[in-house]
Amino acid sequence: LGGSGSGGGLPGGLTADDDDTFTYRFTHLEEAAGQVLPIAKDQNGCRFLQRKFDEGGASAVGRVLPEVLEALTELMVDPFGNYLIQKLLDRCDEAQRLQVIKRASENGELVNVALNTHGTRAVQKLVETLSTREQVALVIEALRPGVVNLIRDLNGNHVIQRCLQLGARLGRLGPEDSQFIYDAAAEHCLDVATHRHGCCVLQRCLDFASASQRARLVDRICAHVLLLAQDPFGNYVCQYVLELGDAGASSRVMHGLAGHFPELAQQKFSSNVVEKCLKLPGVAATQLKPEREAVIRELISSPHMGRLLQDPYANYVMQSALMVTQGALHSAVVDAIRPFLAQLRSTPNGKRILSKINVKI
Repeated sequence: LGGSGSGGGLPGGLTADDDDTFTYRFTHLEEAAGQVLPIAKDQNGCRFLQRKFDEGGASAVGRVLPEVLEALTELMVDPFGNYLIQKLLDRCDEAQRLQVIKRASENGELVNVALNTHGTRAVQKLVETLSTREQVALVIEALRPGVVNLIRDLNGNHVIQRCLQLGARLGRLGPEDSQFIYDAAAEHCLDVATHRHGCCVLQRCLDFASASQRARLVDRICAHVLLLAQDPFGNYVCQYVLELGDAGASSRVMHGLAGHFPELAQQKFSSNVVEKCLKLPGVAATQLKPEREAVIRELISSPHMGRLLQDPYANYVMQSALMVTQGALHSAVVDAIRPFLAQLRSTPNGKRILSKINVKI
C-alpha cells in the first residue's frame, strides 16, 4: 500500500525535454485520434498523453475518453497504460469518472484488474478518487464478489487495504461501506488469518474497524485461537489482538490457549504468542494480572520444566516469565528453575536463563 511495491506513482518525470517520439509526431491531442490505444501502451506515448491531460484537464480527457473506455481494462493492466488511467482519474471531472467506473465494473472485470500487477495500481487510484455515493456504491458492488480472493492475493490485498484506509482516515468510505470486507474476513477468518497476505489484511481490519466490527472479528479469531497461534501467519493475528490493549480481547485469547502453554512455548510460532501473553501493553497488563499469573504457574508446573529451560524457543518464554514477575510469584519461578541450575550452566540457552536470575536476585 502506501510505500509498498504495489503503490501508485508515475513513471519518470513529465518534462518538455523528454525524448518523446510522439511529441514530434503530434502537436495537438486531436491528431492522436484513432490511435490512443497504441500510443498509451508506449512509454513515450503514455507520457505525451499524460502531459496533455495536465495541460488541458477534463477538456483534454474528454477528447480521448471514448477510445480509452473502449480499451479501459486493457489499459489498466498495461505496464504503461495503467499510469495513463491514474492520470486520467486525477484530471477528469465527476461525469467522466463515473463513466470510467461504470465501464470498469462491467462483467466482474474490476476484480480481475485488481489482481493484476499493474492493474492494482489503477484500481487503488480509482478507490482514492471516489467522490460521490453513486461512485462508491458501484465500486463496492464490483469488488464484493471477489473480496476473499482479493484479500489473499499479492496484488489484490493492496486494493482492500486502501479501501480500509480511506474509510478510516479520509472519510471517503464510511464504516458501512467497508462492511463487505469485514463480513468476508469474519466468515472466512481461518482461511484469511492463515494466509501470507490475508493475515496482514486482517490486522488492518482490526486497526480500522468500528467497535462492533472489531468485536465480531475478535470473536471469530478467538474461536480458532489455538490453531492460529501455531500457524506461521495466524500467530501474527493472535499477537496483534494481544497488542490492542483491549483487556477483554486479550483475556479471551489467553483463556483459549489455557492448558496448552508449555506445549505452545516450545513451538517457533506459538512461543511468540505466549511471550505476548506475558508482556501485555498498558492497562491490560494490570487488569489481566491474574490471567498472566495463571499462564506462568502453568509453565512452572509442567513436568517438562527442564526441557522448557533448554528449548530454543521456550527458554525465551521462561526469560520473559522471570522479567515480568516479582515478589512471591518471581520466587516461585526461581524455585521451579533451581533443580536444573547445574544443567543450565553448561548450555547457551541455560546461561541466558541464569543471567536473568542473577539480575533479579
